[in-house]
Amino acid sequence: MDKHKGRRLFAFLCVAPAVILFIIFMVIPTFNVFRMSLYRWGGFSARRTFIGLENFTRLFQDMKFIQSFQNTVFLVVLVSVITLSLALLFAGILSREKIKGQNFFRVVFYIPNILSVVIISAIFNAIYDPHNGMLNSILALFKPEGAEPVYWLGTQSIVLYSLAGAMIWQAVGYYMVMYMASMASIPEALYESANLEGASRTTQFFRITIPLIWTNIRTTLTFFIISSINLSFMFVKAMTSGGPDGSTEVFLSYMYKQAYTNSAYGYGMAIGVVVFVFSFVLSAIVNAVTRREVMEV
Repeated sequence: MDKHKGRRLFAFLCVAPAVILFIIFMVIPTFNVFRMSLYRWGGFSARRTFIGLENFTRLFQDMKFIQSFQNTVFLVVLVSVITLSLALLFAGILSREKIKGQNFFRVVFYIPNILSVVIISAIFNAIYDPHNGMLNSILALFKPEGAEPVYWLGTQSIVLYSLAGAMIWQAVGYYMVMYMASMASIPEALYESANLEGASRTTQFFRITIPLIWTNIRTTLTFFIISSINLSFMFVKAMTSGGPDGSTEVFLSYMYKQAYTNSAYGYGMAIGVVVFVFSFVLSAIVNAVTRREVMEV
């Protein structure tokens, strides 16, 4: 009996620090976000006024918030689909095709993931520069002399696509490496059998590779969709600050401005609650849509 008690005590002592830290830095702050969303408070004074759901009523009548919601959904969908599709494609090519310097390409693709968002933003700001940027310099070769340059970060119709390009470039390599690790566990005999049956590389990719790594795809899809909400805030903050004219505001950038710039902390926390619920519901939907029977070998 004493031996079992000693084991339980040891397990408790191992788990307790993590649980305590989780409660202090996750549970309590999350609870406070929900609590403060019910108050009118500037964030810097001791005076707080309980207003119930008034912040949420105001929220869904705020056209700037609605635009930030639309921008967030647009970036989450566009960046997630393109990033994971490219990661699967590059992983399939580097895993199955005999290409010289495969390790070199793996390192090159992974490098953007180890760079900070600030550095990547600076790189893409230079690329998107309307006068001396690489992108406009290339386009100038095919345009008449004296033509107006493209303002990649200053034109409302294309600025979100410009942000998406930077986000995709930053994330592709990380997920490519994850998919390559999963593909390495697929027995080569399956591909050899498929070759004997006359299956093309494309057919093998969709009928063998993707089904056998589907659990990994499903996990990374959920993870990336949620993380892209945070990622979009960092890129917006570093590259556009929400401009031009608020056309690149996303959930968290708008929340930050309301809570810490406009002294509307309670209103900002109401946005935080919506972000929390949106992330939770989106995760549940993705898990439900991507649920399928697991294939094993």
